[in-house]
Amino acid sequence: MQRRFQLLDVFADRPGAGNPLAVVLDCEGLDDAAMQAIARWTRLPETTFVLPPTEPGAGYRVRMFSPRREVPFAGHPSVGTAHVVIDAGLAAPVDGVVHQQCNVGVLPLRVEGDGASRTIAVRTPRARALEVAGVDDPRLRDALRTLPAGLLPPALMDGGRRWWLAEVRSESALRDATPAWDAIAALAEGTQTMGLCAFARAASGSDYDLVVRAFVGAPARFEDAASGAANATLAAWLAHNDALPGRDGRYAVSQGREVGFDARLHLHVDADGEVWSGGHVRPVVEGLLDW
Repeated sequence: MQRRFQLLDVFADRPGAGNPLAVVLDCEGLDDAAMQAIARWTRLPETTFVLPPTEPGAGYRVRMFSPRREVPFAGHPSVGTAHVVIDAGLAAPVDGVVHQQCNVGVLPLRVEGDGASRTIAVRTPRARALEVAGVDDPRLRDALRTLPAGLLPPALMDGGRRWWLAEVRSESALRDATPAWDAIAALAEGTQTMGLCAFARAASGSDYDLVVRAFVGAPARFEDAASGAANATLAAWLAHNDALPGRDGRYAVSQGREVGFDARLHLHVDADGEVWSGGHVRPVVEGLLDW
C-alpha cells in the first residue's frame, strides 16, 4: 500500500534552516514494528504517523518515533505534523485552533496565517521543576565545566521529557563552548534525563532574545537542531523565576547554528501560565511511501 509522505523543515524560514521531520499519512494498517522500522529508515530525529482520532475533540491522532523508540511528545513533530494535516484537508482550524491527539493527551495547536507565512504553535504539557541544584553539584560539575554560569541556578525540569537546564553567562560563551560529551552522557544516564539544555541571553541588536543549545546525552549523543519541547520546558522555568525575555510573555529563540542550522522558535507564556512553542514550517519533499 502506498501512503502519502512528506519531508519538512520545522522552525525554519527557509529549507535547511530548521529541524527536519518526516510525516506519513494514511497509516491505518501499520503496526508498531513497521512504524519503528520506517523511523529507523528515515534516520531523522523524528518521524510521525497520522491516524484517525480516538479521543473526543481531537482532529487527528499522531504517533511519534525517533530512530530508536516511540516518543510520547515532542514539539517540532507536533508543529510539522499539524502543517501537513491542515494542507491535506484532514483537519481544519476552528477559531484558529486544531487539536492533536498524542500519547500525552489531546493538545491544542494555534494556527495563524496561511501558506508560507503560516505559523503553528503547540500548547505544550505543563512542565514542573523537580530539583534546583548548584553548579558545583557533583552530577553536574563536569558537564558544566565548559559553560560559564549565568544568573539562574541549574534546574531539573519535567515537561514530558526531563531536561537539565543551565544558564550561561553570555551568548558568545555559549556559542563558543565545546560540549563535554562524556560528562553530559553520564548526567543523562545517571539522572534518567535527555541531557543538558544550555541557554544565554542574546547579544544586543539580535533579532532573537535567547540562544539555546540542547545536548542530548542518551541514548545517543547529539546536539538538537531545534527542540520545541526543550524550549517549552525552559520557558516554564524562566516564567517560574520571573525571568522571561521579550515582551508580554513572547520571545524568539535562535538554535542550531553550531550544528549547521539556523532555526527560529517562537515561545509564548500566556496569562494562564501555559507555554506555546511554535514557528514556521517549510515543506521540502512530497511523495508516496511504498512500505
